[in-house]
Amino acid sequence: MLGRALDLPTTILIQGDSGTGKDRLARALHDASNRRGRPFVRVEAANLSDDLFESELFGHERGAFTGAVSGKRGLLEVAGDGTVYLDEVSSLSLAGQAKFLRVLQERTFRRLGGVVVHPFRARLVVSSRRDLSELVREKGFRDDFFYRIDVVSVRLPRLSDRPEDILPLARQCLKESARDYGRPARRFSRDAEELLARHPWPGNVRELFHVVQKAALTADGPIVSAADLPSGELGSVESILGAAVERRWTLKELSNAYIEETLRRAGGNRSLAAKRLGVSRKFLWERAKKK
Repeated sequence: MLGRALDLPTTILIQGDSGTGKDRLARALHDASNRRGRPFVRVEAANLSDDLFESELFGHERGAFTGAVSGKRGLLEVAGDGTVYLDEVSSLSLAGQAKFLRVLQERTFRRLGGVVVHPFRARLVVSSRRDLSELVREKGFRDDFFYRIDVVSVRLPRLSDRPEDILPLARQCLKESARDYGRPARRFSRDAEELLARHPWPGNVRELFHVVQKAALTADGPIVSAADLPSGELGSVESILGAAVERRWTLKELSNAYIEETLRRAGGNRSLAAKRLGVSRKFLWERAKKK
């Protein structure tokens, strides 16, 4: 759906729980479209009070209000024919929604205190962690504004509902983090990937990236092992059991997960892990050979 609308000027609405990757998807849409190379302007609706709305979005002329000693371009003007990303649109007041609706209807705006009409040429991408249709029913969101922005709409599922995305996202984040931090980390070990794959990720993509970024900083070599992952945030018995119930693991899968976690906490020491598990060291060696 997004591929078909990629180069069209139509508004795109992205909904999903906090941390599911709405910001990254908005940026990816811009970078893959014919507007790439042009401005990508993020507008945080939660920070737009009614007093600041027009000045921040539309700009103002000198003398428009007390303290306006010079003119200023607003975010819509800065965006030009790029992309405006309106983050958490549900935070906009009803008055702010009405003003933004007027811009979308007329495709023009004026600076505060100005007379020159500026065209609004940017593509609008909107996100919300709250269900806007439900807010409309509760009279907390304007229905006419909702219909105007709900042209192409997608909903991002929770990361636990798309476990096939966990490792590709983790690998991409590791690559980016190693580059940004100047670290040697290049790939995950098998036990690290198993640990990442079985975690339920209640914080969604945001939590995954947080964990991977910390691992990229702490890993000394090119391979990130399970021991490099934050032990306080991953691998708890509660997270293993939660993943087992949610994904309907077999008893064998749950047993394997518990053994791997015990080995990780033992730092790979099979003698210590065997003692904690109540099995022989030979049992762990034979299990490792079968893998």
